[in-house]
Amino acid sequence: MRKGTMWSHAAIATIALVLAGRVQAIAGQSSTSPYFAIQVVDRQTGRGVPLVELKTTNGIRYVTDSHGLVAFLEPGLMAREVFFHVQSHGYTLAADGFGYRGARVQTTPGTTATIQLDRVNIAERLYRITGQGIYRDSILVGRPVPLKNPVLNGQVVGQDSVFTCLYRGRLFWMWGDTARPSYPLGNFAMSGAVSDLPERGGLDPAFGVDLDYFVDESGFSRKMAPMQEGGLVWLDGLLTVRDPRGNERMVAKFTRLQSLDKVLERGLMVFNDATQTFEPLVRPGLEFLPYRNTGHAFPVEVDGQSYYYFTSPSPMAPRLRVRAAWEDVIDANRYEVLTALPAKTSDQTRNRWVTFGQTLASMDMGKAAVIEALEAEAKDVRVYDAESGKAVTPHNGTVYYNAYRKRWIAIFGQQFGNSSYLGEIWYAEADAPVGPWGHARKIVTHDKYSFYNPKHHPLFDQDGGRTIYFEGTYTWTFSGSEETATPRYDYNQIMYRLDLDDPRLVLPGGDR
Repeated sequence: MRKGTMWSHAAIATIALVLAGRVQAIAGQSSTSPYFAIQVVDRQTGRGVPLVELKTTNGIRYVTDSHGLVAFLEPGLMAREVFFHVQSHGYTLAADGFGYRGARVQTTPGTTATIQLDRVNIAERLYRITGQGIYRDSILVGRPVPLKNPVLNGQVVGQDSVFTCLYRGRLFWMWGDTARPSYPLGNFAMSGAVSDLPERGGLDPAFGVDLDYFVDESGFSRKMAPMQEGGLVWLDGLLTVRDPRGNERMVAKFTRLQSLDKVLERGLMVFNDATQTFEPLVRPGLEFLPYRNTGHAFPVEVDGQSYYYFTSPSPMAPRLRVRAAWEDVIDANRYEVLTALPAKTSDQTRNRWVTFGQTLASMDMGKAAVIEALEAEAKDVRVYDAESGKAVTPHNGTVYYNAYRKRWIAIFGQQFGNSSYLGEIWYAEADAPVGPWGHARKIVTHDKYSFYNPKHHPLFDQDGGRTIYFEGTYTWTFSGSEETATPRYDYNQIMYRLDLDDPRLVLPGGDR
């Protein structure tokens, strides 16, 4: 029902008339509504585009919600022609004769005007997943929305970097630092939620994700990894494994920090179903695994044996794996690294899988020095832009096998991007989970704004894997300035959709 209702609005949007810089208002809300609605849609799909900025000639700024809507009610500017400058990351609008990109509309209360944008991104922006006011404008103009909590959920107004894990039949979500409306300081020991899979009653990912947050007595998203010693706590590398009793357990690597540049300890945590929190399981001290950041875990079958590989030290160089067994996951020495170390001579450069315990025993140096040597070994990993041939420095991302492409696919970020330092997202394919990856295509771009730590959701794949969904953290940090922060959207998660049949994704040597 929700799906049909939403597509009917998208269909209505496509009949708007866009002529000579003017946009004709059409009926789409109650004629008694005090609001004038502006619907911004993707010309290719007719679907509303979130995160589009509209600005009046006197600098009043609006941003479309997850339906691509703006509810306009501005004393002095109603029932008259108003020009809006229009801009959006990865989307464009043709300039008029004077070079202005925008639209002139008649702001009649109770009516709707539609503006069509051309998509530059290969991936399609769908909606915001976290934060306040996801469907603010839709609610104001009386449009139906897909979420149970469309304007505030778990009192979350900002949330950093997602990790997910299928646990006991539901999708388990974890985020880092989380902001709240009641005070500038929020939750710094991981936040969590669960959602139902689409085939088990959850929303179609084309329209949203209904998150059920773990909250404290105040209703705010609570600490999922509290530690008595205090400090910031970050988790990564979430995975599930059977314990010696045969029970499914969810395990994650943790880092406890005093500050962003002061690590206090690293180790392993396990989820306690009774307390609904993660608790320390292995606490060896400052160093633990062969790589300090494990990234995302993903399953791989090797000669009939189940493994977890990790996007560490990079999604373009997954050089860490562990057998999917309890006794291996909890023992750092049983983790395996893909390395040429220790090379006795200059011609001994062949990578092979070797346990961390064997690596430590064969190198005449301390554990920290071995870890640094392993990290240095992969620091110069590069892929190449399929269009320009220029080197791309990969940042974080994910790797999963794709049934449609019958290859391993990577969605990853880029450091030192041209239009944004940390806001460009790329797509690559390989025959093996460790690569080589070779070339990549840019699928999302940002203008001086970060969009980092992208996460592909393979459990949301549709059409046999042809359609995939991924999200990332949208924030001014690293690429812009606080003065340019986008209201409501900044420091939150945004979902995108990618059609793997898009001809623009063709890579050199590809078989499409």
